[in-house]
Amino acid sequence: MHNNIKVLTLASYLSMFFLGISTAFVGATARNIDLSPFQIGLFLTIQNVGFMLAVMASGALADTLEKPRILLIGSLILAFSFFSFYLTGIFWLNLVIMMLIGVGVGTYEGVTDAMLLDMHALRQSMHINVNHFFVTFGSILITLYLISLQMDWRIALVQSALIVLLLALFYAFARLKPKEKQVEPYWQRIRILTREPLVVALFFATVMVVGVELGTIGILTTYLMDMRGFTQTTSKIGLVTFFSGIAAGRLIVGFFGRSERITQTILFLFGSATIVYGLLYYLNLGQWSYVTTFLSGLAISALLPLIITLAGQVYPHMAGTVIGSIKVAIPIGGILLPLVMSLLSRRTTFEVTLIVFPMALLAAFIVLFLAFRAMPAAKEITG
Repeated sequence: MHNNIKVLTLASYLSMFFLGISTAFVGATARNIDLSPFQIGLFLTIQNVGFMLAVMASGALADTLEKPRILLIGSLILAFSFFSFYLTGIFWLNLVIMMLIGVGVGTYEGVTDAMLLDMHALRQSMHINVNHFFVTFGSILITLYLISLQMDWRIALVQSALIVLLLALFYAFARLKPKEKQVEPYWQRIRILTREPLVVALFFATVMVVGVELGTIGILTTYLMDMRGFTQTTSKIGLVTFFSGIAAGRLIVGFFGRSERITQTILFLFGSATIVYGLLYYLNLGQWSYVTTFLSGLAISALLPLIITLAGQVYPHMAGTVIGSIKVAIPIGGILLPLVMSLLSRRTTFEVTLIVFPMALLAAFIVLFLAFRAMPAAKEITG
């Protein structure tokens, strides 16, 4: 049984690695496929729709069904989608396939964290952080791999599909029965959670942190070139530096963070991130901006994994449902903050619009501070 848990843990990490690949490959291959900005926008939107539907459904099912069975279905969908993407130039068909990619990785996102919480009574925060480290690792590696292949992206996708197919084969034979627990019907669980102030606060904080992370990924190179005098090459190094900060932070907090102080750690990171993002966007350090770029990734890195861990610990009897519900905030955050910046940019300067990032982090800090003080359940988790 112990070996089975070890192998399932590694399989979870590998699943999230492919989530990272799926997140990055459209942006990395858009020029090679000759996609227009309009088509790229549609692809990313429809992928997020598939992700949102899958993360809610799979999270709810994870409370009642064997999690490897759900991951088997997600893996088969993802493998098929990788094989099929742009085999033909029919745009609407590839749009459907992109939605299926969102469904496949949304299943991974909705189930793997809940599975890790079930399997590991100790050091849950570490496993969730490492799980999400592999998302960042997958995004970095697929970009570098495509460069090494001279952007022959079909080879990379076919190879990815074959590995995901092997992952599906593993999940087909893996066994992990759900823990014995009282589980209410799905809509009753949702009704209970939407009335919980802590869940609402965690959802809001997730929207903010994901919006800041994805928004920074989207505008960082432009900001470094336009506002800090970086070149095409050095600005991309800045983006890699930001990713490196995220990867390092998830490993550091995962291995050295203490689960009994999880709420304090979340508040500390939100407070630190508010300050660091203010320094990044409003303090001109020239080439030393690499330092604030790295610290920005470091400060924000563990927030999403820690929020997920806390939600699963406070509501263990419906961990899959609460995690799936909170993760719906991921695509919302990815759309909302960039949209706010876009609207602001029509009325003010680019530099002024950047205030959205530290203000979003500050708002999340205040909301969570009030929620943690008011919720006995959160106090019990943190001792």
